[in-house]
Amino acid sequence: MAARTFLTLGLFILGILVTQNVAQEKPTTAMFRDLEAQWADAYKQRQASALASLMANDCVITTEDGATYSKVVFISYNMGPLRVDAAETSDIKTRIYDAVAVVTGNYHESGELSGKPYDYRDKVTNVWMKIAAKWQLIASQRTPIPKP
Repeated sequence: MAARTFLTLGLFILGILVTQNVAQEKPTTAMFRDLEAQWADAYKQRQASALASLMANDCVITTEDGATYSKVVFISYNMGPLRVDAAETSDIKTRIYDAVAVVTGNYHESGELSGKPYDYRDKVTNVWMKIAAKWQLIASQRTPIPKP
């Protein structure tokens, strides 16, 4: 009788732990807002290691002019003659599909590139994927918003 009670209690506790782990692992909109903020901050602060940890190895970035960058090339570009004063995403909408999330919104970036000021206002689509238990950016597309 004691063994049956112990087994029942053990299964009950195991069920609670599994339920808590599943609930903790479920991705949320807030989590992706935080990832987007981490991305923008690492980009603005020129933190190569932080950018690298947020990007999948085969990540592709497509910029306003249609140029595409691999992870290595994008990080090298960020370490070059670029000063980012603002990197902000607003009006964020997130769609979560199991191990993939699509984040869309408005993006504003300003700064200086090779001594020349720039100011971009874009629509952005970022695709995040859970790879080896970690969410990483796999693709980013920026499209300019026409000036009124």
